[in-house]
Amino acid sequence: MEVTERAFERLVRDHQDRIFALGLALTGNRHDAEEVAQDTFLRAYRALVTYAPERVRDLKQKAWLHQIAVNVVRNRVRGNRPRLVELNGSEPDARTGPEEDVMRKAEIDELAARVACLPPRYREAVVLRHVQELSYAEVADALGQPVGTVKANVHRGLKLLRGDDHGDGDV
Repeated sequence: MEVTERAFERLVRDHQDRIFALGLALTGNRHDAEEVAQDTFLRAYRALVTYAPERVRDLKQKAWLHQIAVNVVRNRVRGNRPRLVELNGSEPDARTGPEEDVMRKAEIDELAARVACLPPRYREAVVLRHVQELSYAEVADALGQPVGTVKANVHRGLKLLRGDDHGDGDV
């Protein structure tokens, strides 16, 4: 299968929202997330046109695109601490009143700030697993790590988010 414009458009259409959301969760900034998504798909296209047809056919697209996006973010924020992370849309819930909406938004903002403060290895694993809802195997593929390492990083990241960490030396 040759990489055609139509196939690439389908790849972008099928994955653009998820890749944007990942960029947003990892950078905390919509503008940066848009650039991450654009860079991700540009790199994906450049790679796909060089791949043999068998490699394109056997490609695990979701994990592969997430790996590219994580690498784009790593390259962009190397040495910088991420700003506030938006975990999901903050649209009001039509079933709740304004007070509940404010409380829910405050809880989301607090969690987002805590996620943004996690060390990158934990933040990436937690966001891919629990925000992007990738399987552990997909997260492992995306990060280029063994599944056991991913599970440990997700566990430690969640432990830090819960405030259960009592100085185990990981941070």
